[in-house]
Amino acid sequence: MSDTEPVAAGGPDDERIKDQGGFRKWLIRPELGGIVGIIAVFAFFGVLAGDSGMFNAQGILNWSQVSAQFMIIAVGACMLMVAGEFDLSVGSMIGFAGISIAMFGVVWGLPMWVAILITFAICIAIGAINGLIVVRTGLPSFIVTLAFLFILRGFTIFIPQTVESRTIIGGIEEAAQGDWLASIFYVDIMQWLFIWLADIGLVDTFQRGTREGEPVVTGIPMLIVWAIVLVIIGHTILTRTRFGNWIFAAGGDAQAARYVGVPVDRVKILMFMMTAFCSTVFACCQVFEFGTAAADRGILKEFEAIIAVVIGGALLTGGYGSVVGAALGAVIFGVVQQGLFFAGVENSLFRVFLGMILLFAVILNTYVRRIITGER
Repeated sequence: MSDTEPVAAGGPDDERIKDQGGFRKWLIRPELGGIVGIIAVFAFFGVLAGDSGMFNAQGILNWSQVSAQFMIIAVGACMLMVAGEFDLSVGSMIGFAGISIAMFGVVWGLPMWVAILITFAICIAIGAINGLIVVRTGLPSFIVTLAFLFILRGFTIFIPQTVESRTIIGGIEEAAQGDWLASIFYVDIMQWLFIWLADIGLVDTFQRGTREGEPVVTGIPMLIVWAIVLVIIGHTILTRTRFGNWIFAAGGDAQAARYVGVPVDRVKILMFMMTAFCSTVFACCQVFEFGTAAADRGILKEFEAIIAVVIGGALLTGGYGSVVGAALGAVIFGVVQQGLFFAGVENSLFRVFLGMILLFAVILNTYVRRIITGER
């Protein structure tokens, strides 16, 4: 391992992986649990809900949007977990960012693009504060971000309640009309493609009403575009850059990484800022989709992000993981949640299925990794 380029954990030269053939190397990849989970849930719901419309254009769009929500926050959570830290304030950050956009853009009348930029600046600064406290005090990130979970949720309720005497603020859709920056969070793209697909009969059209003849799927929502872009960026950083090697090194053995010149503290702070950025992107897509901001948005999202990352093969101890695996975990989330609806199963069972998939993925990852690496 060189002084400037520590090898990414789990990479092809990882010394923790014993001499092994190509198939055994493939088995140790972090994405294994996510791949197995994807195959399992698609097979399961293909049989259980295959005739319900789950896999037609509109059904695919439904679970893709749900998956994209989880995917956006899973990217930041994955990179932070690989760096050896957690952020339990993600859900509260989503609610806080949404209320911030509404307060600046609707209540205080600033142009929506200004409200968005201010919100990003505030949230990323809070992420930096999280990281700074963790690296300067040595406190567990679990405790620090748990504190910010309550702090941010408290401000999210207190500010609109004090200023407007309400915790749900509407008018965002009207305020965002024609705004150049807001449009990248809520418009649909490639409408022409779905019009063409409807013309050749591959996408259903409305059969009555004012929209008769129009395709039921009008385009690809920016929520999905953001999810794909963030996954590509996160995967590229982790697997193709020196900074990605630093992230793995910081999470694998921080002290050893410092000895070879890795700026561990800076890496961890930047990863906290990344989770804040992803949370704010999620919030922007959400408030512009619904046209309102509510103080209770984002509840439990921090745990859902962590679960998606763990299903995707990341270790809770850091130094090992994959953004692609986290994305697969997010898809499993979306497919299971929407699949239960299409199958007519009681929706409350969603978390039962999710817990079973999580447990299976963790056991599989742990078992296979121990076999391959020779761990006891």
